[in-house]
Amino acid sequence: MQYCSLVYLAAFLPITLLIYALTNKKKRWLVLLIASYIFFLSLSGKLIVYLLFSTLSIHHFGLWLDRLNKDRDKEVELNKENKKEIKELYKKKMGRVVFLAVLIHIGLLVCLKYTGFFGENINNLLEILNFDFRFKIPKILIPIGISFYTLQGLSYIFDVYKGKIDADFNLGRLALFMSFFPCIMEGPICRYSDTATKLYEGEDLTYKNLAFGAQRILWGLFKKMIIADRLNPFIEKIFCEYNSLDGGVILLGAIFYTIQLYADFSGTIDVVIGSSELFGISLPENFRQPFFSKNISDFWTRWHITLGTWFRDYIFYPVSLSKPMKKMTLNLRKILGNHFGPLVAGSVALLCVWLSNGLWHGAAWTFVFFGIYHFVLIVLGNIFTPLIINICKRWHITRTSKPYVFMQIIKTSILVVFGELFFRATTLSSGFAMFKKIFTDFSFDSLKMGTIFKLGCDRADFTIILLALVIIFMVGLLKEKGFNVRELVTKQNIFVRWTLYYLLIIAIVIFGAYGFGYAPVDPIYANF
Repeated sequence: MQYCSLVYLAAFLPITLLIYALTNKKKRWLVLLIASYIFFLSLSGKLIVYLLFSTLSIHHFGLWLDRLNKDRDKEVELNKENKKEIKELYKKKMGRVVFLAVLIHIGLLVCLKYTGFFGENINNLLEILNFDFRFKIPKILIPIGISFYTLQGLSYIFDVYKGKIDADFNLGRLALFMSFFPCIMEGPICRYSDTATKLYEGEDLTYKNLAFGAQRILWGLFKKMIIADRLNPFIEKIFCEYNSLDGGVILLGAIFYTIQLYADFSGTIDVVIGSSELFGISLPENFRQPFFSKNISDFWTRWHITLGTWFRDYIFYPVSLSKPMKKMTLNLRKILGNHFGPLVAGSVALLCVWLSNGLWHGAAWTFVFFGIYHFVLIVLGNIFTPLIINICKRWHITRTSKPYVFMQIIKTSILVVFGELFFRATTLSSGFAMFKKIFTDFSFDSLKMGTIFKLGCDRADFTIILLALVIIFMVGLLKEKGFNVRELVTKQNIFVRWTLYYLLIIAIVIFGAYGFGYAPVDPIYANF
């Protein structure tokens, strides 16, 4: 059962909505919790034990931190003259609790996702060193969504530790936060303070929520089924048979994979947010027109936003603001100045973020390279920013002018495409081989001869995809200019409004990739 499947859209979601509407308001959270566990069971079966363990463990650690908070406050009240020492003592105690929580949950994630990766690389090293011994690598089944619910659970622990939220004694509310079915598979990664209470309140179904939720679901299906799924056979061919293809086709494959990844992930997120909206629950946005970005840093504030903010809040800031980094920055400011001095500590924190980002996506060197690639681009951007500003001043170039901004967007898009080439490559060596062919064997022969239309997508497929992309670009452009497209649609008269809805439904039914002889495409980010 996937978000874009008929089972989910025509059976599971409507039945859940109906039962939810007929249930007493105080018990509606139970409907969502039961539905979430049924959804998880349909995907991972008995592996639900991992989700149950994480939920119980996170709940326990939250209560442990809460108890330490209360003990600290009591001691401070009884012994006010030693207030500072008491607070410092309890801070260390709570730090150890947080460390244990991180050790258990990140340790479990590493064991499940990365045992094979580390085992293979150790065995390769043993072979190079001519050792006869080899580790036997076990086959491990991984529950769906473990990367997502682990980060959500840890964000709850971190926020309790920092005092941003109180520990929740209600195990059911925490369980629902950890398992809510619309975001268990691909996110967005939610914060407890944003969604937990809303999930538990049992909002009434309203016409506006149902209408807006249905709109969002349809828009997501349009992107996933017409663009991402239709492109899949072409992408598979390019990345599997790159040795027999010229560099022009490989570049086109990298561009279309970037488009496919965006259409698949953002389309699925639209279905997820729309599903949640039906129940009156708002989830955080995960995309904000990423292909209008002016640099790589800007791109990553617009793409997979909730993952980026998680890494920013719980890795970048703690590392860059730690005592050793602060001391380093203070010393380097005197030597390197106010711009370059802080860049060193910031770069160390960025390296931690991007190594984590790469490995979070998967256990392969392609993902590690993907992380390092973006780290290098962002650091170089930080280093050369003053130089670029000075050059623009000297040449009287207005950095906010449309031609300059357009060139920045094109540059950023090219860099993103090359990054996604390695992200999608089956191995790091094949990624470099494809990258090399783009520059050493570049030609448009396959396009001129028409052989490109025999690689999984024909002329009709590409025509449909390009027309759909034009529509998505126009909607994105309106949003980038500050227009609320959904509000604009709802303000139209009933004839215009329903004409647009029906056109969207007809487009999905006629041009969506599905049916006999077609293998359904799993949501790409569900694998991460």
